[in-house]
Amino acid sequence: MKKQRPETLPSTTIKVPTGHGGLYITITEHEGKPFEVFCTIGKSGGSTMVKAELTGRFVSYCLRNDLPLEEIVDQIIDLGGNEPVAWKNTIIKSIPDAVAKVLKARYLNKEK
Repeated sequence: MKKQRPETLPSTTIKVPTGHGGLYITITEHEGKPFEVFCTIGKSGGSTMVKAELTGRFVSYCLRNDLPLEEIVDQIIDLGGNEPVAWKNTIIKSIPDAVAKVLKARYLNKEK
């Protein structure tokens, strides 16, 4: 069952380098868990922006329908593109890969 969105939610925006420029990933949270993801890159309307928007919509849809975050990350992590970029201790291979790695680092790799 799709979760209803509260009127306001706290969010964090992370800038990640990609082969197409800086990708801004905004993650909203509800009850301490990721709830929605918005991705912005380049100029509005470009094909790269469409890929970024699709990635955010896909992840948001999955989160709002209670799919486990681990499964969402597994579906999009390591998807390759044609211009990989080094970031922190990893390689960003594509827009979906960047989103997956940010979600994994922020929510799945936390020390218990």
